Amino acid sequence: MSFYKFAKSLVSMALYPTYRIEVIGTENFPKEGGVLLCANHIDNLDPPVVGITAPRDVHFMAKEELFNLPILKNILPGLHAFPVKRGMSDREALRRGLQVLKDGNVLGLFPEGTRNKTGELGKGLAGAGFFALRSDALVVPCAIIGPYKAFNKLKVVYGEPINLKEYQDEKLNAEQATEFIMGKIGELITQHR
Repeated sequence: MSFYKFAKSLVSMALYPTYRIEVIGTENFPKEGGVLLCANHIDNLDPPVVGITAPRDVHFMAKEELFNLPILKNILPGLHAFPVKRGMSDREALRRGLQVLKDGNVLGLFPEGTRNKTGELGKGLAGAGFFALRSDALVVPCAIIGPYKAFNKLKVVYGEPINLKEYQDEKLNAEQATEFIMGKIGELITQHR
């Protein structure tokens, strides 16, 4: 068993009963090929929750500071996480993310870039649109509907995959593509709240 699978089963045993996680729409998740998984960001637990509920292994970009912490710097690579410098264009992280998608894997992003503590959907950063437009990956919107309170229900909803290549005639730029993706996440939140 890989470290990722081991960690996933361990974290599942802790989080599923604590937050009574209900997962909706996993049938929408492509079984193969590159997938850009874009979710809203409401809590520090979002990455592990998406990691345990997604039907495939997820590669996450994580803020570089986490890789400087003694325990995490050894664990994060085994969880398919790689560092990204926040607040600037990190070419190495962008290249690595595109390679994840090109290799037919799942790249997980929180387009808002940081947690939105109000529970409302914030504005997405252009990174999600960049990956969507520069790869052949399908985009899967994901809504995490909280709050994270012990023994209250937490919903994780996976929407239908979006092929942004179908919108190429509209000449979307990265910001517009991200806005489109955020709109799909917003629709999921509204439908399942």
